[in-house]
Amino acid sequence: MISEAMEYLANTVYRTPLTTSTFINKLAGTNIYFKMENQQKTGAFKIRGASYKMARLSAKEAEKGVVAASAGNHAQGVALAASKRGIPAKIYMPASTPAAKVQATESYGAKAVLTGMSFEEAFSAACQEQQRTGSHFIHPFDDYEVMAGQGTIAVEMLCQEPSLDTIIVPVGGGGLISGVAVAVKHLNPKIRIIGVQAEGAKAMHDHFHGYPPTVAATAKTIAEGIAVKTPGKLTLPIIQNYVDDMVKVSEIDIAAAMMLLLERKKTLVEGAGAAAFAALLAHRGTIRSKNCGIIVSGGNLDITSLGYIHQLANSGQLSLLA
Repeated sequence: MISEAMEYLANTVYRTPLTTSTFINKLAGTNIYFKMENQQKTGAFKIRGASYKMARLSAKEAEKGVVAASAGNHAQGVALAASKRGIPAKIYMPASTPAAKVQATESYGAKAVLTGMSFEEAFSAACQEQQRTGSHFIHPFDDYEVMAGQGTIAVEMLCQEPSLDTIIVPVGGGGLISGVAVAVKHLNPKIRIIGVQAEGAKAMHDHFHGYPPTVAATAKTIAEGIAVKTPGKLTLPIIQNYVDDMVKVSEIDIAAAMMLLLERKKTLVEGAGAAAFAALLAHRGTIRSKNCGIIVSGGNLDITSLGYIHQLANSGQLSLLA
């Protein structure tokens, strides 16, 4: 399925660059290759899975329109993919979604509906809408075709740099890492796949390690793109079978990584987009890699939050640089 997605997406999405930095390599003590999905159409990797899923809809399914739930980036991916096929799209988003993501979603022609305080509440509202209208639901992560679309990132990375021995992936519901892990393990089983979650939204991390499940009132983190309280039913077993390790990072870790990317690579990324880099720096004593791939999953940062992120990074004295 991933090879079919590669063929379809070749003329649909950007083949984003894989970049490196001498300064950051010296800082981390390893060669780092950043997969710049923040430069993808809509500013995030989500357009891959949304586009492939949209392409698989029959004419009859497309007639009824699509509905989705998203913290922001999936919304934009669905909106753009739907507009390319002329399919009406309605996206349910948490009320706390950054205004820039809401505006971008609507600019692609979708109707954005803000509801609830979490992704789960927006997801519930979207499911009710789907049942009411009979429209087709485009899941942000728990869908094999969506996963296949996201997995094309890994194929590109290994074509661009075959020497990668580790790939670190930000994890929310698990669609990205599921697609990446399946693709990588079929191409080169020796490559380690490491997932990363924010401490404020670590349900997949805890399931992976067999910790007792906890039910948080909210999944709160500056990495709102991976703020998912419940692991996917389809993604969880794939992650358990194909992923080598799962780590977590603090808010300060994420903020410091965001500021380092801005200062040293002149690259603006959102919290989720910096999570994989934060993991490598925060866990560089245990993550052993000579050539490490980092998926910079998105760059749709609410600019008004940049001052807070800078303060947060400084509150830890830029601990990642210690």
